[in-house]
Amino acid sequence: MTEKLSLSPLGHTWFLDLDGTLVKHNGYKTDGYDTLLEGAEEFLRSIPEGDMIVIVTSRTEEYKEATERFLAERRIRYDHIICGAPLGERIVVNDRKPSGLETAVALNVDRDVFPEITFTPP
Repeated sequence: MTEKLSLSPLGHTWFLDLDGTLVKHNGYKTDGYDTLLEGAEEFLRSIPEGDMIVIVTSRTEEYKEATERFLAERRIRYDHIICGAPLGERIVVNDRKPSGLETAVALNVDRDVFPEITFTPP
């Protein structure tokens, strides 16, 4: 499945789930290590340098250092990592610009299958 995003020329903030979205769900527990999903690394590298990347995970703080080490070893750029998020929905609420620009976008993807996401950076 291809997800197509139409984005403004403004800077963006990407809120990305970790397990089941960027890496194999619970691989760090079942396999003893993380594995990036096919296509995830290329997608992350396609995000413009000026954009902010926030990784959100239900992993506890106990796994934060190992997770950060995994990301650093693979040179995965991110600005913040939030651990301990509840298992339920992630809700983004943002204002609509006076121009009509919708400033919140959400994609729900199948677990452990990184979708082809295309966007045209300005």
